Amino acid sequence: MPSTASIPINSPKVAPRWFATFVQTVDTRVWRVLWWITDSTLTFLAFLLAYNVRYQLEWFKDVEPSHIQSFAVYLPSAIGLLGLQIVVFQMAGVYRMGRRSGWLQEVFVVASASTLSILVLIIAHLFFNPQLYSRLVFLYTALGMTFLLGFFRLVLHSVRRYLHGQGIGVERVLLVGTGELGLMVMRNIVAMPDLGWQLLGFLRENENQDQGDIGRFRMLGPVYRLASVIQELKPDKVIICLSWRNYASVERALRTCQEAGVPTQVVPNLFQVTRNQIMLETLNGVPLLSEQPISITGWNYWLKRAEDLVLFAVLLVPALLVGILIALAIWLESGRPVFYSQMRIGRNQRPFRVFKFRTMVAGADAKQDEVADLNMASGAFFKIRHDPRCTRVGRVLRSFSFDEIPQFVNVIKGEMSFVGPRPGLPGEVEQYAPWHLKRLAVMPGISGLWQVSGRSDLTFDEMVLLDIYYAENWNLGLDANIVLRTIPAMLFRRGAY
Repeated sequence: MPSTASIPINSPKVAPRWFATFVQTVDTRVWRVLWWITDSTLTFLAFLLAYNVRYQLEWFKDVEPSHIQSFAVYLPSAIGLLGLQIVVFQMAGVYRMGRRSGWLQEVFVVASASTLSILVLIIAHLFFNPQLYSRLVFLYTALGMTFLLGFFRLVLHSVRRYLHGQGIGVERVLLVGTGELGLMVMRNIVAMPDLGWQLLGFLRENENQDQGDIGRFRMLGPVYRLASVIQELKPDKVIICLSWRNYASVERALRTCQEAGVPTQVVPNLFQVTRNQIMLETLNGVPLLSEQPISITGWNYWLKRAEDLVLFAVLLVPALLVGILIALAIWLESGRPVFYSQMRIGRNQRPFRVFKFRTMVAGADAKQDEVADLNMASGAFFKIRHDPRCTRVGRVLRSFSFDEIPQFVNVIKGEMSFVGPRPGLPGEVEQYAPWHLKRLAVMPGISGLWQVSGRSDLTFDEMVLLDIYYAENWNLGLDANIVLRTIPAMLFRRGAY
């Protein structure tokens, strides 16, 4: 077994030492106070803007001269709102969400807490100060709070991601265990770069297990090497994902980490499923846990289908206009056929025919063996950055993903969704390991987590980890996040070839 010191680790860029030292040494309580001050300032600004929109700009509804109030009348309400906000935000857990929460999730909590603060303020006015106030001022304030505080958190997330890229606030994590629990942790780390976790590698649970690297994540040996790996890599945190059937190994790993002084977390082996797949019921106080299927089933399936139909209606006309121009360009360069179809494997391993604009010369599939030595992908992937079979128009279409436009037909037929895992080729699926098959439990999509997280720059295993995370954690907010990230991913052509 080679020394772990010789194993390359993907390290982020290093920021200037003085900057890193400043950010990392400031007390957490100081950051929290600054956060409160910023939220309060933005809330007061939202109230001031709401007053001006109502009484100065008079949007949507004119104000009768007899009903005009000065801002001094509203000033006690604005100050009261600042006090209410601190209490309600604390109760709602706004300041406890931390970096493990996504931006949309934070905005939803902030919007709910802001609305509750305004409602409490309105009720207080009705009981204790029934003067002639405009209810629209409070409505505008709630909307302004949501926008300003949400934008502030978007800036915070962007700054945090930049700092992580500069090596500031990054936690170096070592994973112990490679079963389903370990894979579950891996796919969450891959899908949530805002965590700021750098996975140094993992230790396999079974000494005799033939387990290699998973994407860019390095296999560092069996569990018994934990002490030496900690000494060599000096991780900031160890996450133990061992099966509780082997309780002695979990206990030994915990003791080893404790002796090394490394913070440790243990993933409970509860059905080997995520929180979203567990349903809790009680029987006269006795907790009953049951496993639910992957989330895009039942009503969720029809909700996602409705989402696809709405997006189809919105995008149909611009897609047709762009599609006509693309078809003309392909025909002028290389003649017919303009379209290309291929068998793919969809939901529940059902084959279907996917449609695309032709980006290669005629008969390109038959020439794949001739360019096999140029394959740059890993696992079941077959990708060539500068494929000699591509036409000039085809290279442009692939770089912007415009060749996928004909898949609108697959969406309306119910074979694909706008958002979902990439549909695999039959030959690729034949090479899948058992844990890879879980990505086929949901409908494939035109865009997805893989496409907006690096696309062809990611390894096959990393793509599968992202796809399974999507299947296990689907909701409309996640789809909206992916759709919004698809636009810059297309424009900047990240990982597209």
